[in-house]
Order: sequence, then C-alpha cells, then structure tokens
Amino acid sequence: MALREIVQIGEPVLRKKAKKVEVIDEKIIQILDDMADTMYNADGVGLAAPQVGILKRIVVIDIGDGLLELINPEIIETSGEQIGEEGCLSVIGESGIVRRPNIVKVRAYNRKGQLFEIEGEELLARAFCHEIDHLDGILYVDKVEK
Repeated sequence: MALREIVQIGEPVLRKKAKKVEVIDEKIIQILDDMADTMYNADGVGLAAPQVGILKRIVVIDIGDGLLELINPEIIETSGEQIGEEGCLSVIGESGIVRRPNIVKVRAYNRKGQLFEIEGEELLARAFCHEIDHLDGILYVDKVEK
C-alpha cells in the first residue's frame, strides 16, 4: 500500500470523465488500497480515482462507519433534499454550501467483482453524490449555491 498524490483543482484530469473498470484485477485492488490509505492520511471521508490522477470509475468512502469501496458506481435512486457545507481534498482550504439529495441508492461492484446496492442518508448520501460527480469531471464548486 502506498500514499498517492492528491490532484488539486486546475489539473485537467479532474474535469475528465472516468472510464469504466472492465476487469477487477490486482492493479485495481492496489488502486483501492492506495486510495483508502491516501484518503485516511488526508483526513477525508471520500476519494475518487481521478483525484489521484487515475481516470477509472473507482471511489472509496468512509464517513466513520467503515470503508466502502465502489467500482463503477451509479446512482439509481434519490429522494429528499439536504443543503449543507462541502469541502474537497482537491480544493484545499475552501468549502461551500451545496444542495444534494437526502437519500441516495447506489449500485456498484466490490473488489471481488460482486454487484451490490447500498443506500445512504445525509452525510453518506452527500458523499456518494460528491464522489460520483468526480467520476464525471464535476466538482462541488460547480454546484455551490451563491
């Protein structure tokens, strides 16, 4: 396992659409492990592969309930609404108010290649949206309410 450099706003990789993971192999497992280490080291609650310069649809999240690894995640259902402050490991020292769904259901693969669904509320729902946005080249600063 290794720490990876977190790419900062202004780097083109953060604005590109990440590619679907076709095969979950040792390289993908290593990326998952490195991303988790990097996220924890930076005191973050989520990290998307483009934030470490990798254009793959991979996300790690831990809001304090244990590590979630999401490969090729997609939001399949949302409901409700919440408005709250967000920051980002790729936008150091800044934060802003962003409107997100309050409940979000995601479908993704785990490191064993098993498809699963998970539902999150409040902070987890916000983290799902924030990190999956990264996979499409969208940053929270694009959604900050004026």
